[in-house]
Amino acid sequence: MTITITAFERSPDRGRGLARDMRVRWALEEVGQPYDVRLLSFKAMKEPAHLALQPFGQIPTYEEGDLAIFESGAIVLHIAQHHAGLLPENPNARARAITWVFAALTTMEQPMIDREIAKFMEGDQPWYEQRRSMIEERIRQRLKELAVRLGDADWLDGEFSVGDLEMVSVLLRVKGSGMLDDYPNLSAYVARGEARPAYKRAFAAQLAVFTAASSG
Repeated sequence: MTITITAFERSPDRGRGLARDMRVRWALEEVGQPYDVRLLSFKAMKEPAHLALQPFGQIPTYEEGDLAIFESGAIVLHIAQHHAGLLPENPNARARAITWVFAALTTMEQPMIDREIAKFMEGDQPWYEQRRSMIEERIRQRLKELAVRLGDADWLDGEFSVGDLEMVSVLLRVKGSGMLDDYPNLSAYVARGEARPAYKRAFAAQLAVFTAASSG
């Protein structure tokens, strides 16, 4: 059965690999599963056909046979649980890897999203700079804690896992902000993720969509 995912026809990340279909692409590349991509306009994302798959009108979605699911974290975890390569065989190690998935998507990513929302929705308010400073302090605290936990290890818990895939994806959100510069081990960790052949293939595929849309 062919796997089909949805992605932006014109991604707001401008080809930087930050749209959440990138995480799904990366997971599929890591486990060696082919997939098709159905590109959606912002208008199509709010139409009944897509809302039947994703009730909040977002991307990505994942379809395989009679299975249709949404939310990138759930999709990536589903891929990891059904294909070898992203979860350890040892039950305790699997549990720890899944724990890191949730840590990435909640503890780490939420203040980063708050920072982005504040910039775009509140950037013209007189209190914006104070709010931005408070949010960035929260992010730096989380980065500090993560850096301590990672130490000089290559990955979060032994071999590369779905937990690392999600954590690297989340850290990429602040790569260009300068905040990672204070944590050389996290910068190196992100670079290791980006250097993986599966990541490079996924990034190239997503970038190709943006390039085609921009030249069309």
